[in-house]
Amino acid sequence: MTDSSIDQLKLWDSEHVWHAFTQMANYEPLVIDSAIGCLLTDIQGNTYIDAVSSLWCNVHGHQHPVINAAIRKQLDQVAHVTSLGMSNPTTIQLAKRLVDISPDGLNHLFFSGDGSSSVEVAMKMAFQYWQQKGGPQPNKTKYIALGNAYHGDTLGSVSVGGVQRFHEMFKPLLFDVLRIDSPDTYRLPANLSQPQDATQYYLSQLESLLQQHHSTIAAMIIEPVVQGAAGMIMQPAGYLVGVRQLTKKYNVLLIADEVAVGFGRTGAMFACDHENIQPDLMCLAKGLTGGYITMAVTLATTEIWNAFLGDSAHTFYHGHTYGGNPLAAAAAIANLDIFESEQTMVNVHARTAQLANLLKPLMDHPHVGDIRQRGLIVAIELVSDKEQKTPFENLGATGTAVCKAALEQGVWLRPLRDTIVIMPPLSISKTEIIKIVASVEHALHQVLDINRT
Repeated sequence: MTDSSIDQLKLWDSEHVWHAFTQMANYEPLVIDSAIGCLLTDIQGNTYIDAVSSLWCNVHGHQHPVINAAIRKQLDQVAHVTSLGMSNPTTIQLAKRLVDISPDGLNHLFFSGDGSSSVEVAMKMAFQYWQQKGGPQPNKTKYIALGNAYHGDTLGSVSVGGVQRFHEMFKPLLFDVLRIDSPDTYRLPANLSQPQDATQYYLSQLESLLQQHHSTIAAMIIEPVVQGAAGMIMQPAGYLVGVRQLTKKYNVLLIADEVAVGFGRTGAMFACDHENIQPDLMCLAKGLTGGYITMAVTLATTEIWNAFLGDSAHTFYHGHTYGGNPLAAAAAIANLDIFESEQTMVNVHARTAQLANLLKPLMDHPHVGDIRQRGLIVAIELVSDKEQKTPFENLGATGTAVCKAALEQGVWLRPLRDTIVIMPPLSISKTEIIKIVASVEHALHQVLDINRT
């Protein structure tokens, strides 16, 4: 591209494209022209390692030949078939594949367009289930959610969300939710001294709430194992299975939001697999198509499915024009095929161990408060005072500066305020992991050693 065409694109980008979660007054255009494997190339020819999987969705790298071929083949058959009273072979085959690999009991699935929509579907299903099941319980209309939860940006998913800076503006539009503490093992409650004590503490809080309100609670929604936008908060061992046991005990449905953590990210195909739990509803998106085409699903048990069978009044009146799109379904099937043919999880486990080993020296930095890891999800939390775990005054400025410095080293990262997130495609190579960590280390010293407090 010529300098003038590059400048024109950047101008149009700044003036016309309203970017998500971006303050446009401060936006500096970064325009990606092409990508292959784990490398992004911008319109000026600069290359960057995609160290956050194009916002947590790319699985096997960009331009994977198997996914590319699957989409091209589907294009020669049909590009779109509605799911409203109609279907197509590719989408049907994908549904069966997902049922086969998901936690036991999730035998039915509803296609939608994105992660937020899949959560909205799950919440509406849970509500309607209690209204019309055999022996209905119409008072069960409330939801339990974790503190600092993030489940999407539609009004229902925002209601169960708890990230104040994202959701405070919309508070007048939202419904009330019963909220319990986020199970954080870094910033423990004042009366706890050891992370191993956290599981029972947080489960006791949940049980107390369930004892008081279970007759009015339709469902609890949780990001299993890792709370993403909260800062990649890692839940203590035993917490997830404890939540499942308590929700069953008190007759409350459990919605597992695996939009971000599904498809191998945490070191298991699904985060629920770590503690072998079976939720009543499970939401999938992001990595479903390998990061190629938007698609989401909500999986449900047969008990929930049966409550919607009967006359027209029992119908689930919800739908998305492109739900179950065959192009996306073809990409998703290819995505699952690659997991098997390339033994993707073998690389995940090897790179997980390598990443953990390379990150250890970073804990010696005076402003690295915590390094949390689950599989190929890493959070490096930066603090002003390491001993007191005190955040920086200008929240987010340090994390942004560190990621900008890493970009100059050829690694693209996106922080959660002052938490640096590393979440590369599952196909990331040994040499690329080395470069990612080296770039983060360089960026930390460049940004923080000059103004060490």
